[in-house]
Amino acid sequence: MSSITPVKPKEDISYPDSDGRPMGESPLHVLNFRWTLDALELFFATDPMVFIAGNMFVYYEKGNRHRHLSPDVFVVRGIPKVTTPARRSYFLWENKPIDFVLELTSSSTKGEDIDDKKDLYCNVLQVQEYFLFDPYAEYLDPPLQGFHLSGGQYVPIQPVANRVSSNVLGLHLEADGEMLRLYNPQSQSWLPYPPELDARRQAAEAAAELERKARQAVAAEAERLRQENEELRRQLGKS
Repeated sequence: MSSITPVKPKEDISYPDSDGRPMGESPLHVLNFRWTLDALELFFATDPMVFIAGNMFVYYEKGNRHRHLSPDVFVVRGIPKVTTPARRSYFLWENKPIDFVLELTSSSTKGEDIDDKKDLYCNVLQVQEYFLFDPYAEYLDPPLQGFHLSGGQYVPIQPVANRVSSNVLGLHLEADGEMLRLYNPQSQSWLPYPPELDARRQAAEAAAELERKARQAVAAEAERLRQENEELRRQLGKS
C-alpha cells in the first residue's frame, strides 16, 4: 500500500519594513526631505485618496523580499491615505503603480539615482514622473531635473521660468538655491515650509493679540464714558 506524503504549506514570506540602518545623508538633504514631505502632506491634507510617503520600502516582486527600494519621497493618487492597519511598506502588487518619485541625489547615491533607480522606476515600477534634485549642484546640471513616462520611456520635462511642472501633483518644482521649493500655480505662491508656517502663526497670534487689546481699550473707554454720563445725571438730579 503506497503512502501519500503530505505537502507542507508554503511558509509566509516576511517583508521587512526597515533595513535597520540610519539615513546617512547630509543635514541639507535631510532638511530638503523633511520640508518637502511636510509641504506635500499639508497641501494634500484634505484629499483622502492621496498617499504620500518618504523612505518607505517599496516591494515590486511578490514573493521576493530582496526586490525593494525606498524612494526619498513618493506620491500615489487614487488610493486611501489612511488604512487599517497603517501601511509600513508599499506592495506594488496590492496597490496601483506609484505616480511621482523625488530623489535627493548625492555623491553616494548619484549613480544609483541616475541609472539603476531610473531604469527600475521606468521599466519595472512604471512611475509616471521621476524627479531628481541635487541640493549642492555638484552632480546634476541643472540641479533639478524631471521626467515623465511616455511610450515606455522617460522624457525630460522642460523647465519654464526655472520651474519644472508636475502634472501628478498639480505643482511646479523649483530649485531655490540649496532648497527645493514647490510652487502652486493656482495661488501663484510657494507652498510654505515649517519656518514660514511658524512665522505666519506668530504674526497671526500677534495680530489677534493687538486686536484683543484694541477691543479692550474701546470697551474700557465706553465704560468710562458711561460712568461719566451716569455721574453727570446724578449731579443734575441733585441741582
